[in-house]
Amino acid sequence: MDTHAPNSPKALAGLTLGAIGVVYGDIGTSVLYALKEVFANGHVPLTPQNVLGILSLVFWTLTVIVSLKYVVLILRADNNGEGGLIAMLALATTAVKDRPPVRRRLLVLGLFGTAIFFGDGVITPAISVLSAVEGLDVAAPGLSHYVVPLTLVVLTVLFIVQRHGTGGIGRFFGPVTAAWFIAIALLGIMHLVRNPSVLQALLPHHAVGFVLRQPGTAFVALGAVVLCVTGAEALYADLGHFGKLPIRLAWFGMVWPALVLNYFGQGALLLTDPTTVKNPFYEMAPPWALYPLIVLATLATVIASQALITAAFSVTKQAMQLGFVPRLRVLHTSIRAAGQIYVPFVNWALYVCIVVAVLAFKSSSALASAYGIAVTIDMTITTVMTFFVIRYGWKLPLPLCVAATGVFFAVDFVFFAANAVKLLEGGWFPLLIGAAMFLLMMTWKQGRALMTARVREESIELKVFLESIFISPPQRVSGTAVFMNNEKDSTPFALLHNLKHNKVLHEQNLFVTVRHHEVPWIGFDRRCEVEPLGHDCWQVVLHFGFKNDPDVPEALELLGGRGIQLDPMETSYFLSRDIVVPSLGGGMALWREKLFAGLHRNASGAADFLNLPANRIVELGSKVVI
Repeated sequence: MDTHAPNSPKALAGLTLGAIGVVYGDIGTSVLYALKEVFANGHVPLTPQNVLGILSLVFWTLTVIVSLKYVVLILRADNNGEGGLIAMLALATTAVKDRPPVRRRLLVLGLFGTAIFFGDGVITPAISVLSAVEGLDVAAPGLSHYVVPLTLVVLTVLFIVQRHGTGGIGRFFGPVTAAWFIAIALLGIMHLVRNPSVLQALLPHHAVGFVLRQPGTAFVALGAVVLCVTGAEALYADLGHFGKLPIRLAWFGMVWPALVLNYFGQGALLLTDPTTVKNPFYEMAPPWALYPLIVLATLATVIASQALITAAFSVTKQAMQLGFVPRLRVLHTSIRAAGQIYVPFVNWALYVCIVVAVLAFKSSSALASAYGIAVTIDMTITTVMTFFVIRYGWKLPLPLCVAATGVFFAVDFVFFAANAVKLLEGGWFPLLIGAAMFLLMMTWKQGRALMTARVREESIELKVFLESIFISPPQRVSGTAVFMNNEKDSTPFALLHNLKHNKVLHEQNLFVTVRHHEVPWIGFDRRCEVEPLGHDCWQVVLHFGFKNDPDVPEALELLGGRGIQLDPMETSYFLSRDIVVPSLGGGMALWREKLFAGLHRNASGAADFLNLPANRIVELGSKVVI
C-alpha cells in the first residue's frame, strides 16, 4: 500500500509534476552526454549497424534497469513510505537481525554505498552543468574557452543560494523540467520523421547482435551506455517525498518516452550526418533554437544538481541520526516543510570537490569516465540489499528471489566491470571521495562503539546508585533536572559531577536516553517510555526515527499525562561533554583513534542536535580513554 497516495486528481497531478522536477532531473539531462560519449572517443566505429546496436542497448538498459528494476521492483521496498540507500540498509539489516555476521557485512556494504553516493554527488553537478554550457562549442566555437569559467560561475551561485532554501523557487522545478522533457522529445521527433528506420533498434536482436559481433567493442561501449541511467537511484531516494504512483506516472507518462525519442533522434541524426558526432544533442537543434536550448539545458542541469545537493543534506542527516557520521550543524530553511534543511559543512565540502573536479577534468567527456563507476557501484549494492529484503523480510521463496534479483545483478555487474577499466582515466576520483567518506564513517561508528563500551565499564548501575544516595539523601532544591544519558540503566557522569560539586539534588530528576531507530518515522504515541525509580526520579527513553527531528523538550511535554509535570522555566538540562583520549593497544589503530578524537571534538553540540533550550543547559566535562 502506498502511504503517500494522493487523495484527489489535482493532488496526483501536483505530485507527478513535482516528481518530474525533482526525481528525474538527473536522468533527464543524461541525453546531453550519454550517446556522445559512446562514439566520441573513437572506440566504437560510427557505422549504421553500430548506431542501431547502441540505440537498442540504450533502450533496453532504460527498460531493464529503470522501468523493471527501480520502477516496478525497488519502489515496492519502502521503509514506512521512505526510500533511499539508508532506508534500504535499515530494511535489509532488520530482515537479517537474527544473522549477526550477515547483518555486519550488509551494514559495511550499505555504508560503503552511502559513501560512494557522495562521490556521485560531486560528479553529477560537475558533468551536468559542464555538458549544458558546452553547447557554446556548437553555437559559437569561438566562445569555447568560456565554458569552464561559466560553469564555475553557475555552480558557485547554486551553492551560495543553498542557505536560503529552495521553497520559493522549488515550485518552478516541475514546470521547467517538464518543458525540458517536451523540448528534447520534440527534437527527437524532428529527426525521427526524417529517418524513421532507427526505430527498428527497439527490437532487442540489434543489441544482442552488436554484442555478439564485437564483444570487446561492446564491453567498452557499455561503460558509456550506462550513463543513460545516471540518476535512477533518485527514483528510490525520493520515494518519501512523492510516493510510488506519481513517480511511476511521471516515468511512464513523460520521462521514458521523451528520453527514448531523444536518443533515437540523436541516432537518426548520426545516420544522416556522421560529422555531428562531436555533440549530437546540440547538433539536433536548428540554429535559431541553440541559445534558448543552452539556457533551458543549463536550468535543467541546475535543477538536477539542486535535487542531488538536497539529497546529500538529507542522507547526511539520516546517517548522523543513525550514528554513522558526527553531529553537524543543520539549519531548517522552511518553517512549513521540515524536510527542507541546509547543512553548511556538507554544502561547502561538496562545492570545493566539484570545483576541483571541473578544473581537473575540464570537459564532460573527461568526467564521463569518472561518472559511471560511482553509479554502477550504488546500483549493484542496491540490488544485493534488495535480495535480502525480499528473501528474509518479505519471506519470498528462494528461487523467486534469485530470479527477481539475479538478472539485475548480472546486468549491474557487467556495467560495473565495463566502467572499472576506466579506473585510471578518472574513475579513481569518485572512488577516492567515497573511500575517504567510508573511512570517516567506519572510524566514527567504531569509535562510538569503543566509547560506549568504556563508559559502560566505568559506570555505576543507576538504580543501585540512587538507592545508596537516598540512604542519606542530599539537599533537594526546587525544579526539575533532566540528565541526558547515552546508556540506559547507567548513572550519568553529569549526575556524579553535580553531586560532587554542588552537593544537591533537584525535586524531580529525569534520566533521559535518546534512541534512534532504523525506521524513518516514529509517532508521538510511541515516543516516550517511562519507568519510575522512586523518590521523584524517572528513567525516560525517547524514540525517534531516522527522519524525525529529535526534540527532547517537545517529547518530554508528553509526560504530562503520566504524572510528571514539567515547568520549562524550572527545568535544567545536564549534559556530559566527553573528551576522548586515544591510547595504544586495543581498539583501533592509534591514528584512527586520533582521527575519531578530532571528529568528536569538532562535532556539533548535543544540545543543538536535541533542540535543548540554550539558557537552561549545564554541561559538565569528563575524560574517556579509548
